[in-house]
Amino acid sequence: MKNQVKPLGMLANVLLTVALLCQAAHAGAGAEQESNTLEAMRTSFIPAGQAGMNRLDQDETQAQCSRYAPKLPPAAIGNRLAALNRAAIKPPADGKYLGDFRKGEHIAQTGTGFQSSDDPGVPAGGNCYACHEMAKSEVAFGTIGPSLNRYGKTRGTSPEMLAYAWERLYDTKAFIPCSSMPRFGQQHILSESQLRDVMAFLFDPESPVNR
Repeated sequence: MKNQVKPLGMLANVLLTVALLCQAAHAGAGAEQESNTLEAMRTSFIPAGQAGMNRLDQDETQAQCSRYAPKLPPAAIGNRLAALNRAAIKPPADGKYLGDFRKGEHIAQTGTGFQSSDDPGVPAGGNCYACHEMAKSEVAFGTIGPSLNRYGKTRGTSPEMLAYAWERLYDTKAFIPCSSMPRFGQQHILSESQLRDVMAFLFDPESPVNR
């Protein structure tokens, strides 16, 4: 059975922060009210275990996406953010993109990690099934993202395709700056070894994804 994602009060507060920032921006409140809103949210958080106050810190991409939400940033800003994120992507150190698809399946179906109640010594999962259909054998899956069933079978395993998929997993904001997809490599959610295993789950012809 797949691990279930535990509800986290911090997530609700983050969503509220974004909503308040958007409301302030659309009301023309300016930088002062935006700063006041952030300060109010910071004083309402209580760090718990590995869920610390640094969860509220935003890099430039996150800040710009919050500032313009629910719309997208202007094209010039979006293109600059995408280029900035793409320049920071690290390919696998040994040049090998594919690992063990069996391990990749476990990672894709694991939804725990980085929550205050999780053991920080246990590697986080990818929680891929929460947004994507992966294999036809899956009983339940999310539909926020596109189906990834037969991903490798329909796309092949050319060097260009493998590099592209790796980059999308590493930091999808290098392509869609305001995407909701986790930045698995950029945020160190998954290790390089884990990313290779998820890649194998997507591309290995023996993987349930491609059967």
